[in-house]
Amino acid sequence: MLHWSELKVFKKAHSLTLEIYKLTENYPKNEMFGIILQLRRAAYSIPVNIVEGKSRKNTKELIQFLNIANASLEEVRYFLLLSKDLHYIDNEKYSKLESECETISKMLNSFIKTLKKKVKDEQKQ
Repeated sequence: MLHWSELKVFKKAHSLTLEIYKLTENYPKNEMFGIILQLRRAAYSIPVNIVEGKSRKNTKELIQFLNIANASLEEVRYFLLLSKDLHYIDNEKYSKLESECETISKMLNSFIKTLKKKVKDEQKQ
């Protein structure tokens, strides 16, 4: 079984987190304890939950942590929309990041679906 650092979804989520950190360096300083903090936390929560879930020995627990990662991804998506509407990022940057979020969402959902099938198949045996 692959180590968490080898998972494509982890690599994508980590890359998104790095982009979010770079992006928020240009936000207004008065957002340091507002959107910046929340957006960064939500972003790094995605790969952190993949790591924690993958570190568990139980597939059901892994699914649970992947669902948490997915919820954090949705938080990121909202904060990106808010950032766009507050004119902290332009439409082009928003679209690029939203597309990355959509890709990660599809990857997480596919991974969850595969794992649920595995659990179901194991229960039949």
